[in-house]
Amino acid sequence: MSIEKPYLLFLGDVPDQLAAKTATGVVDWRPDWCVGQTRLEGCKADTGLPDMTIAEGRAAGGRTLVIGAVNPGGVLPDNWVASVVEAIEAGMDVASGLHMRLGSSPEIREAAERRGARLHDVRHADRQFATGKGFRRSGKRLLTVGTDCSIGKKYTALALEREMSARGFDAEFCATGQTGVLIAGRGVAIDAVIADFISGAVEWLTPEAAPDHWQIVEGQGSLFHPSFAGVSLGLLHGAQPDAFIVCHEPTRTTMRNVRTPIPDVADVIDLTVRHGRLNNQDIRCVGISVNTSALDAAEADACLRQLSERFDLPAVDPIRMGVLPIVERLETEFPRP
Repeated sequence: MSIEKPYLLFLGDVPDQLAAKTATGVVDWRPDWCVGQTRLEGCKADTGLPDMTIAEGRAAGGRTLVIGAVNPGGVLPDNWVASVVEAIEAGMDVASGLHMRLGSSPEIREAAERRGARLHDVRHADRQFATGKGFRRSGKRLLTVGTDCSIGKKYTALALEREMSARGFDAEFCATGQTGVLIAGRGVAIDAVIADFISGAVEWLTPEAAPDHWQIVEGQGSLFHPSFAGVSLGLLHGAQPDAFIVCHEPTRTTMRNVRTPIPDVADVIDLTVRHGRLNNQDIRCVGISVNTSALDAAEADACLRQLSERFDLPAVDPIRMGVLPIVERLETEFPRP
């Protein structure tokens, strides 16, 4: 899907900042795509953008109302519907990362049909995909993989796109999750694609490109996670990456929501290479991205240094220090003409 910009971010009446994580992610990486935020009474979240009514957001140029809040079950609360309808009547499209489809609300569906508005259910693709074929494609691709889910793969990919572009690379972030799609303005929420078509959807997302064009593919899950390994493997096969980065959180002992132990970084590198060679014999690891938010500065430095020395790879925390060492490694491994 391709979503019209700029955005007016809708936070509803969520009870805390974490519940607005979708909006926060968009503001962190695409602040220039946002005209402001609109909130209901009692909202406890704030992205720092100017507060606007929907009419003010439309007058400021807003093209799409983005529901930037989440809740248990991913449903659209009844008291949010009026705001969505108001945005449609004002001439805006609507995008949502909730599990519930916008059109399942009769009021929203009828308003969209009457006004010709597009409803973007970001978790649900608006097209069908072929099965993956595995043919080599021109261009270069980098995939972020993880020792676990929710570990920094999206933020790492976005940091890479930013740094690579700043250094003259032709780089493009390719979104595979609902928040990533809103940040990129296009993409596919891979976890909602029927299993047989996951690799084909990723091939569609990362088509043939110029030889020096880099597609930076947002990873999902982990090859070792009992819940999400199928998504991760389909993503790996579809992306056929030339390079990958392992994302890791050093204080975790078990994977999120299960009792499976966190795999060693070495095992993730080995399994990613073995599976990745199905479609790209030249696949290689070019760095390690570490979420050190649970460590103090000294502990973080020691952890990064230890991983870098052990694997002879740049190890960075994208938030604390950026990703320049990994980009420099890419320049060495894949020299530009």
